[in-house]
Amino acid sequence: MQEEALARKARSIAILKKEGVPFIDHLPVIESEAKAKRRTNEEVALRAIVLCIVAVKGEGLEQVEIDKLVGKYAIANALTPNERRFINNAEPSKQERIQFTWRYECYWVMLWALGFVDDLARPDAICDVRKAVSFLRDTGREDFIKKAKLRSAREILDAADLIYRYHWAVTEARVKNQEPPAGLDPGVVLERHYALNWLVGYADQEWDDISTDT
Repeated sequence: MQEEALARKARSIAILKKEGVPFIDHLPVIESEAKAKRRTNEEVALRAIVLCIVAVKGEGLEQVEIDKLVGKYAIANALTPNERRFINNAEPSKQERIQFTWRYECYWVMLWALGFVDDLARPDAICDVRKAVSFLRDTGREDFIKKAKLRSAREILDAADLIYRYHWAVTEARVKNQEPPAGLDPGVVLERHYALNWLVGYADQEWDDISTDT
């Protein structure tokens, strides 16, 4: 298991070197396939649907339309406490709207993990929101879940390890009052790290409590 984790770390560092992203050798390895949590298609698909709808509300969709979407996709029981408060608040603050609009980036990670998006790509630009929403807009809950094909544990763990190291690099730059290295977008990096940590079951934390340690 340790060899697997070390090999994953080495692959990530090779990518960072190629892109000119700073790294440190002593940043630990992440979970192995044997220790990581393996989520189900339905679990990840429901999380994707919720993330899309809270992000759409963050953008400013009217409450009556949000209520319709919650009913159409039957996600009331899939909302976390924080999401439920936001969804049910007809007049959330500007900061709350901004915070939840960023969930498009987490949604994009779920779309990739479920096979709807082929390539996660570098976290140097926000996702294609129009394309992201299109996967769900004309699809019912059951069809979306049926079409979802969760990627292998190795693929998801590889992405989780790499984003962990990207996040260290942008955090280090922020602490030193420097620009993010190699064009990385700190907001995108953070949201992807959050989503990927949930996917691998980091520290057995629930969605609202996910930590993104670097």
